[in-house]
Amino acid sequence: MLGFLKEPVVVTAKINVNLVALTVMGLISRLWGLCYPRAVVFDEVYYGQFVSLYMKRIFFVDDSGPPLGHMLLALGGYLGGFDGNFLWNRIGADYTMNVPVWSLRLLPALAGALCVPLAYQILVELHFSHCAALGAALLILLENSLITQSRFMLLESILIFFILLAVLSYLKFFNLQKHSAFSGSWWFWLLLTGVACSCAVGVKYMGLFTYMLLLAIAGLHFWHMIGDQNLSNVSLLCHFLARGLALIIIPMGLYISFFYVHLALLYRSGPHDQIMTSAFQASLEGGLARITQGQPLEVAYGSQITLRNVLGKPMQCWLHSHTNTYPIRYENGRGSSHQQQVTCYPFKDVNNWWIVKDPGMQQLVVSNPPRPVRHGHIVQLVHGITTRYLNTHDVAAPLSPHSQEVSCYIDYNISMPAQNLWRVEIVNRESDTDVWKTILSEVRFVHVNTSAVLKASGLSGASLPEWGYRQLEVVGEKLSKGYHQSMVWNVEEHRYGKSQEQKEREVELHSPTQMDITKNLSFMAKFTELQWKILTLKNEDTEHKYSSSALDWITMDTNIAYWLHPTSGAQIHLLGNVATWASANAAALVYLCLSLWYLLRRRRKIYDIPEGAWQLWMSAGGICGGGWAVNYLPFFLMEKTLFLYHYLPALTFQILLIPVVLQHLSDHLCRSVLLKSMFSALVVAWFSSVYFVYSTFSPVTYGQPALSLTQLRALRWKDTWNILIRKQ
Repeated sequence: MLGFLKEPVVVTAKINVNLVALTVMGLISRLWGLCYPRAVVFDEVYYGQFVSLYMKRIFFVDDSGPPLGHMLLALGGYLGGFDGNFLWNRIGADYTMNVPVWSLRLLPALAGALCVPLAYQILVELHFSHCAALGAALLILLENSLITQSRFMLLESILIFFILLAVLSYLKFFNLQKHSAFSGSWWFWLLLTGVACSCAVGVKYMGLFTYMLLLAIAGLHFWHMIGDQNLSNVSLLCHFLARGLALIIIPMGLYISFFYVHLALLYRSGPHDQIMTSAFQASLEGGLARITQGQPLEVAYGSQITLRNVLGKPMQCWLHSHTNTYPIRYENGRGSSHQQQVTCYPFKDVNNWWIVKDPGMQQLVVSNPPRPVRHGHIVQLVHGITTRYLNTHDVAAPLSPHSQEVSCYIDYNISMPAQNLWRVEIVNRESDTDVWKTILSEVRFVHVNTSAVLKASGLSGASLPEWGYRQLEVVGEKLSKGYHQSMVWNVEEHRYGKSQEQKEREVELHSPTQMDITKNLSFMAKFTELQWKILTLKNEDTEHKYSSSALDWITMDTNIAYWLHPTSGAQIHLLGNVATWASANAAALVYLCLSLWYLLRRRRKIYDIPEGAWQLWMSAGGICGGGWAVNYLPFFLMEKTLFLYHYLPALTFQILLIPVVLQHLSDHLCRSVLLKSMFSALVVAWFSSVYFVYSTFSPVTYGQPALSLTQLRALRWKDTWNILIRKQ
């Protein structure tokens, strides 16, 4: 029974020494001196703010992309015990002792290091030689710009890691297709492709470019499978469903799950709340939730309410009035109604309160039981403090002469009767009998007499002059089909009015309500709103000292100074390896020219290379050349501030193309032994130049050792490079 113990247990394993060595070298190049400098480096000042907010569980919105990358950076802070207490306000500021610098920079550095063995594996899976694969990995290893970008609390190295992982996983899956379809390893690599694509998109939307490329390649491969007569219809259907599940359904689910974790972590109110809807704000702990907790849910006749404009940008504002009137004549000579001003005010104020009145009754209190207001009901809105009715008429608005003036009606005993009836239209209703709800309902107010819609026009234009206290204009928008968010309002604060007397009501308007009704917003509603804000909320792009155009990247005519030591000449720059960048451009040009030449010759039935070599050439070009194109060309269509680091994903694919072209030239154009020997010698000399450039610029890649003025001037190989030289 125990006979198996008589013989030793032997475990054999194949170890790819190349892969192990490359991984070790990648780790050394990215992790060495990771804590240096112990100061804020370039965009760490930007991402660090979000890490601190994660540590404190405070909600924020970053319009640059999804939350996965930020959460991974925050994970590093969490593992290092960071408490979030640091003021991220200046590049070059020294980190305090409570900031775990090594931990915060660890995950980007690990991602950058693992890109080296991933590059090796991709070339192997493309069926190139181990020598070519080794060359690709070493080029990634010695690329100064990739080293710099991966050694700090930045997202590009994490993005590139997931992009390369997605490409490698798909290639492994595809290579298993013929002999091991639907096996465990086949499923593993297919599912990992979808997961890696989702993670790439979750880090930055730039990951979508590679995701679309892989979907296109997968679609092309499946198209070829359809023509395979050896596959049954059932088998084709299974292949289609497997790819749809792994490459579309699972990535979408994962992407949504990133937001689920993000929102679960950030449950406290913060400085970014104001751009979200009232319902979203009320779901956060503190802030608006403290004000709205326990408010009545259903708006009834007699309700006291504040009305917040749904647009919320460039600032939030509430429907507001005060005792001042419109001037009899404006500066341009136009006349006004001289009625009480109505504005949109960007601060909470007692003059933001309004009372919902039934036009057929005089009372301004809620009856027992309350009579809820429904979609389509006619109401009057009475200003709580001045008790004047919200009104509009055929008088031009002060700043928008094509729209109607909105006022609170004052009876001057002239031929201008009150027109103060408004129809409530619930925009997000589920049925035409929906009740108007606090926070949840988004409503339009349509003027009964003129069909004008109440609109906060000042959110897209200038503020009122001094006579209007620089507040935002509110108008009646005529002939409005559909709706814009500036025409939509929601009840933010709400109480059931109890006092009919004005003085008692004023006291009531200053007092919080305490009725126990809760308003919960579902995760999908919060996800949809947050996703929409990320996609549509764009900060004004301003010219930056180190911004550049996409054309500047190809020839590396630009650089970015990331950090400068306050006293010595030590500095860090995002600056690429000139030899590698020039070689990558040359490889892309050679690949394009050779491909066109081969295509023309093949059209004439002349086959210069074997069919297998042609397929290999085209597949490598689809991955490497296609990866460069989809990650680079879209930037010519973008209207945003661009920086050199935006080119790094495209550069990575272009670098992979270099050994592809070199091996092809060696195998198919160098036909004699002498030519092959000469070509090999040239490759060795060229690679030596790559290492020489890496070594020359390593002081400004790692920030040490500090260089003298003469050495710094010697590094300025191009006049357009901004190498920082202190004046003596």
